Amino acid sequence: MLHRHTVGDVMTEEVVTLRPTTPLHEAAALLDANDIVAAPVVDDAGDLVGVVSASDVLRHETGTPDPQGRGGTGEHVWSKARAQTAGELMSSPVFTARADWTIPRATRELRRRHVKQLPVVDTDGLLTGIVTRSDLLDVFIRPDAEIRGQVEQDILGRMLGLDEGSVTVEARDGVVTLRGQVPQTRLVPVIVGLCQGLEGVVDVDAHLSGGRAD
Repeated sequence: MLHRHTVGDVMTEEVVTLRPTTPLHEAAALLDANDIVAAPVVDDAGDLVGVVSASDVLRHETGTPDPQGRGGTGEHVWSKARAQTAGELMSSPVFTARADWTIPRATRELRRRHVKQLPVVDTDGLLTGIVTRSDLLDVFIRPDAEIRGQVEQDILGRMLGLDEGSVTVEARDGVVTLRGQVPQTRLVPVIVGLCQGLEGVVDVDAHLSGGRAD
């Protein structure tokens, strides 16, 4: 089987976290010092209870309302306006991911939730990491040499057992070009499909002929 990256492969395991009692000025300083856009809030047991973003802090300090209306209404908004700690300002419940999620699933969740990152939790709800948009994008922006090597070694060699050199592989800007001859015509769409499924492949240009029809 071809290796498909998961959230666990790309997430950051050393996460900057806040406690519910962390004063807002300390939360702001931690976000700034670590150049991050948000930090999970965990309780004494390590359970994820919320998240505080830099935009939350800025809106609080400037008195600017949330343009997407996520702050709530009435007493909830007033309570956040008076917040002095991370626990009082944090957003909760938190949208989370699991380490075994595929990259496309995590990407869809980020888009659906309109967030830039997702805390990663285990089956017990404990924080194990954090994954950002840039983490996920890095998987798809792969060097051409790496893509070519995976096609040659994993698909043509290990999976299909083709003779070395029977198919030449070129990769440029994510476009894979295949030239050569394969033992059976039916293998052509199989090879193309496998190459299209590789992370980082934009398109496949196949110039392959079959040794015999099936």
